[in-house]
Amino acid sequence: MALKQSTSDEWTEWAIAAQQGDKRAYNNLLNAIAPYVRNVVIKTLSNQDAAEDIMQEVLISVHKSLASYSPERPFKPWLMAIMNFRRTDYLRKHYARREDKTTTTDENYEFEAANVTNPTHLGELKDIEAAMEGLSDDHRKIFQMIKIEGYTAKEVANEMGMQESAVKVSAHRTMKKLQGMLK
Repeated sequence: MALKQSTSDEWTEWAIAAQQGDKRAYNNLLNAIAPYVRNVVIKTLSNQDAAEDIMQEVLISVHKSLASYSPERPFKPWLMAIMNFRRTDYLRKHYARREDKTTTTDENYEFEAANVTNPTHLGELKDIEAAMEGLSDDHRKIFQMIKIEGYTAKEVANEMGMQESAVKVSAHRTMKKLQGMLK
């Protein structure tokens, strides 16, 4: 007999009931979200143990902060925010303790020679620059700010006086156009 899969609407209902002290709803909620969290996290990490660790951290965070959940809002985005924070926190700690960290300081000439000043990559850089020149000024600026400089779509939208959704669409279409030009 197959188990019925829960929906995010049920998660919202269970979260609200759990806030009011319903232990069965609390158990249903945690049992339903645990496999979901594991599956989402494992897609972004190749380490099963790390996914399990992050899942446990997410469940602990849900337990500790369930009182802060706003019943007027859907549960799933709230859960996703916790998942993203816990995954980022885990990765930050993981990379901070790695012993094979490569530095990119001025003293690391081997790294620069292999990755920065390697003349074999010069042709690729020129192709990318030429493709970027074929874009309109606005498309080039949006792409440069989001994809190269790391600005958020909201920041770019504020800078350029555009809607955030229009900025996202422009960045996506520009990426597709550049990919086609560089094939």
